[in-house]
Amino acid sequence: MKRLIDLILGLLVLLVLALPMLLVALAVRLTSPGPVLYWSNRVGKNNSIFSMPKFRSMQTGTPAVATHLLANPENYLSPIGSFLRKSSLDELPQLWSILKGDMGFVGPRPALFNQHDLVALRTAQGVHTLVPGLTGWAQIHGRDELPIPAKVALDAYYLQHRSLGLDLRILALTFFKVLRRDGITH
Repeated sequence: MKRLIDLILGLLVLLVLALPMLLVALAVRLTSPGPVLYWSNRVGKNNSIFSMPKFRSMQTGTPAVATHLLANPENYLSPIGSFLRKSSLDELPQLWSILKGDMGFVGPRPALFNQHDLVALRTAQGVHTLVPGLTGWAQIHGRDELPIPAKVALDAYYLQHRSLGLDLRILALTFFKVLRRDGITH
């Protein structure tokens, strides 16, 4: 049932956001050299690896690590990178991953392939059995500000309490947090 909802909602969102996504793609192309999309290897359900697209907000050649691990992440941002991240517009291409089935709208955020500490903690808690999401319980409780153990504890809570009602609550809270740009550190 959740997959069907993700598929229908994904198609509807894609129809509504197709033009804004084209405008963002054009802005990325015109403001910095390199591809419009950045594809990163992420950890999916049962720790399988998949490629997840985002609008490129960093300059080409930026190391493939979590942003908080960069010494001065702001030095790597493209001219519109900060805006894309703070507005969460860089996340829109993930609709592809939702339509493909690698992700859903709600679930734990997919870890980078090299975030071994996060993957190990999630596996120990059983969180790895979930389809990762565009947003999740941890996202609405701190996003970039959460240390990894706290993030995993929130993901484990979601695993134990997931329901359509909780998913709807997470989606609504995400909408308001994105509008207010809460929990974004870069």
